[in-house]
Amino acid sequence: MTAYEFFWNDNKGEPHFIGILPERRKKTERITKESILNWGMMIIGDNGEVSSIYYIKVEV
Repeated sequence: MTAYEFFWNDNKGEPHFIGILPERRKKTERITKESILNWGMMIIGDNGEVSSIYYIKVEV
């Protein structure tokens, strides 16, 4: 199963773990970098401290 680990960097460049989400979409054409990042931004909500996030694709 594919999952995504989401992180953000603080102003010192230190990474902070946000969470992990499993990929459940069946249509692979819907899975894009932008859609994954939008999904991650929905996790953190309206948090002014987090302006950019990144993810790592993992197999679990």
